[in-house]
Amino acid sequence: MSKKRIAVLVSGSGTNLQAIINQIDRGRIDAEITLVVSDKVNAYGLVRAKNQNIPTYLLHEDVLKDDYNQKLLDKLQSEKIDLVVLAGYLKILPAKIIEHYRNRIINIHPSLIPSFCGKGYYGLKVHEAAIEYGVKVSGATVHFVDEIADHGPIILQKSLEVTNEDDPQSLQKKVLEIEYEILPETIRLFCEDRIQVEGRRVIIKQEE
Repeated sequence: MSKKRIAVLVSGSGTNLQAIINQIDRGRIDAEITLVVSDKVNAYGLVRAKNQNIPTYLLHEDVLKDDYNQKLLDKLQSEKIDLVVLAGYLKILPAKIIEHYRNRIINIHPSLIPSFCGKGYYGLKVHEAAIEYGVKVSGATVHFVDEIADHGPIILQKSLEVTNEDDPQSLQKKVLEIEYEILPETIRLFCEDRIQVEGRRVIIKQEE
């Protein structure tokens, strides 16, 4: 069986991209990243990809919206992508891409969805909201992408304790460590065909 082909979409430093690369290099994930896409010319994720000889594709921000979306879909299709991974990608994907890759697009979000998610909740803003609300537990979520931001079926979640000493920056750092764990794990499960979607529920099949 041929390895699944993964596209990773990034807008920033690409630390989650690096976590995926590391797990593939260790043989933990039987797949290959065949494309890294960014909407930001200075995204360090592009440098990480080039350091690994992974092809990159830059979607310039000055491209008209419809053309932008169509170019992205055309690129994903031409590369025969099996799984699209949003790893700190800040643009909302259009419905036609989501429909074409239904249950084949995953996103990592730095909270326990459905808390602190949706429009306006990204990056440090998520942790600022969690600290302000006074939550005792936070964490990260990997979910399938649907037409509503941070709404698709939840695949994996992992929690951690929020202490009295935590501020948004320290909480972000702790949650990132969870992201580096559960995003590659989700990709591993997907590549082993162990993820089954039943409505909003995601069933993880036992390892054979």
